[in-house]
Amino acid sequence: MSGVSVLIVDDHEVVRVGLQTLLGRRKDLSVLGAVGTGAEAVSVAAEKRPDVVVMDVRMPGENGIEACREIRSILPDTKVLMLTSYADEDAVLASILAGASGYLLKDTTGQDLAEAILRVAAGASLLDPAVTGLVLSRLKAERGPSAGALSERERQILELIAEGKTNGEIGRAMFLAEGTVRNLVSGILAKLGVGSRAEAAARFARRDPGGS
Repeated sequence: MSGVSVLIVDDHEVVRVGLQTLLGRRKDLSVLGAVGTGAEAVSVAAEKRPDVVVMDVRMPGENGIEACREIRSILPDTKVLMLTSYADEDAVLASILAGASGYLLKDTTGQDLAEAILRVAAGASLLDPAVTGLVLSRLKAERGPSAGALSERERQILELIAEGKTNGEIGRAMFLAEGTVRNLVSGILAKLGVGSRAEAAARFARRDPGGS
């Protein structure tokens, strides 16, 4: 086995087989299996410990968000990339709060999906451009005079985090050293009382971090 290991989760057999075939052609990816339920996803992930789980959001029984939360709790090093047909704002935020590293729509190209898997495996967080706007609009709408916990520069960094930018990319965009960005991101996480970059963006999008 070589490359980033991937587990595919989708309740539609055609989608599972299609993704397994598509990703299986890549030399930099290794598909460990494909399952159709959230419960199977948790069980197989615990056994095979994939680098990335590509997870459908809407499934009968245990949905993808619930399965994501379970997998992230038992396998903190495993990344979860949500793949869905719907750009639903609540589902986006719920997925991020459950620990997902990204959220893509099923109309994405195979190349873009493969690159997204590699990016989240490397520690980046990302959202499909169609849903990034939903998170950013919520984030901007929640700004107010009581949102004083973060400085303006920290707010700018948080927006770039929500766009899935890495520390290096943020540094280039804001003319800061990568080490400086790393320290600022750590400070943002501490101020918001969260443990991950994705959760920081979602927490700030849900409510004013300076309020109660």
